[in-house]
Amino acid sequence: MYRRAIKPIQTLALCALLAFAGVAVAQEQKPGGQAPRFGDPKSKPGAPKSKAPMTITPDTRAQQRSYDFKETNEKLSFVLFVSSKVKKDVKAPLIVALHGLGGDGNFLVRDRLIDLAEEQGYIVVGPLGYNVGGWYGSPVVVFGDQPIDPPNLTELSEKDVMNVLEMMRKELNVDPDRTYLMGHSMGGAGTLFLGQKYASNWAALAAIAPAAFLMQQNRAAILNAIKEAGLPLMIVQGDMDTAVPVGNTRQWVGTMKENGMKHEYIELAGGDHGTIIGDGMADIFRFFADNPKKR
Repeated sequence: MYRRAIKPIQTLALCALLAFAGVAVAQEQKPGGQAPRFGDPKSKPGAPKSKAPMTITPDTRAQQRSYDFKETNEKLSFVLFVSSKVKKDVKAPLIVALHGLGGDGNFLVRDRLIDLAEEQGYIVVGPLGYNVGGWYGSPVVVFGDQPIDPPNLTELSEKDVMNVLEMMRKELNVDPDRTYLMGHSMGGAGTLFLGQKYASNWAALAAIAPAAFLMQQNRAAILNAIKEAGLPLMIVQGDMDTAVPVGNTRQWVGTMKENGMKHEYIELAGGDHGTIIGDGMADIFRFFADNPKKR
C-alpha cells in the first residue's frame, strides 16, 4: 500500500485532532487504498473491530439502536431521535449526522441538535460508520504499525451510513426532498465525500470543522461534483480551532467561491473544535430549512 509523508501543517493539525479524540497519529492513507483496523487484536469474533467510543452520556431523548450488519455479521449501533411533531401520515425532514473521530452517534445527536430537531419537527439519525474511526468512505488516517484489518474499512464505513439511511426510509415517513447530510470533523470529511458520491440522496450538506486534510488537493473536483448535483453546502468553522486549522477550511471556501457553487460559510470568532458544534447548529438548521430539494 502506498503511503506518503504528511506535510508539516497536516501533521500538526492531525495530532491536535487525534489528541482531541484520545488517540495518536502515525501516518495517512492515500484515497482508494486499504484502511486500518482500530481494534484490540484480542477482541472476540463478531465484536466490532474498533476501540470503544469516547465516554459520552447519551441524551435521554435519543434512542439507542442497533442492527445486523450482514457484511461482517456484527451488530452496529446507531442513534435515533424523532421529534414529537413527526406524524406518520406526513413526510418529515431527516438529518443524517456523522460523528467525529473517536465518538459514536451520541457525539452529535444530543443537546442543541436535539433541541432544534424537536422544535422544527425533524428526524435525526447518527450512524456509527462501522467503527469510531471509519471515516465514512473518505481517505482514512492510518495509525501506528498495526496490521491493516479489515482492508475494506472505507467500504464498510460508507455502507453502514447508507444502510442506516435506507432503514430510516423504510421505517419512517421520510421526505426525500428534505433529507440532509451533516458531520463534524471526521464526519465533516465524510459529509463532503458521501455528499458528492451519493448526491441524489441529499437536499443540502453541512460540514462542521471538516477534517478533510487528505482530500485537500482534490477539493476542486469534489466541490465541482457537489455543484453539478445542485447541492447547497454550508461550512461552519471556528477561527480558534487547533484541530482543524481555519486556514485549511478557508481553502475549501475559496474554491467554493471560485467555482460559483451555492454555499454559505460561517466563521465564528473564538470558536474551537468543540464549541463550534453547538454554536453553529442553529445556522445549520436554518440553512437546511431554506434549501429543500428542487424538483
